[in-house]
Amino acid sequence: MTLEDLVEEIRRRGEVELKSITDAEAKEAARLRADRDRRIADIRAESARATEAEVARERAQRIAAAKLQSRKQLYEAREKRLGGAVARTRELLTEFTDSPAYAPTLKRMYQAATEQLGKSIRVMGRGDDAAVLGKIAGKSFDPTPAPILGGLVAETADGSRRLNLSFDELLRLREDRVRELLA
Repeated sequence: MTLEDLVEEIRRRGEVELKSITDAEAKEAARLRADRDRRIADIRAESARATEAEVARERAQRIAAAKLQSRKQLYEAREKRLGGAVARTRELLTEFTDSPAYAPTLKRMYQAATEQLGKSIRVMGRGDDAAVLGKIAGKSFDPTPAPILGGLVAETADGSRRLNLSFDELLRLREDRVRELLA
């Protein structure tokens, strides 16, 4: 083997080794690029999932807040309407006190009071009703005006029991039912 053959053999081995190293480096670079691309894709996918979850959570919160606000406004509107209707009911009761049917109503209220509390009662009412209540109740009528919308308040002579048949109290006791009817 000549020197040229030896040099040629060393050069070939060097080229084979260099090719082997180059191929290994190319494979490693390809593996690193694939690993990097996979990691980037995983990060992007996780970021997209997190963003989608955050957007869904934000959307759900906004929808819930909008529904709550809607219910609140509906409730406020209903309460305003019902408050107006109850006020109108009070007006109608005030108008009723000026009608001819009011005196017989007071008489029935007085009879109900005497049935429940006995004959010995004290009756109070509005100042405007003094004449009518004086005729109905006689001596048991207390002329001190009561601050009521209409009707009467009766109590036993000793004050131990009281029956409030005022329009104010009757409306207050039945306000839920009135609201239900008006709703």
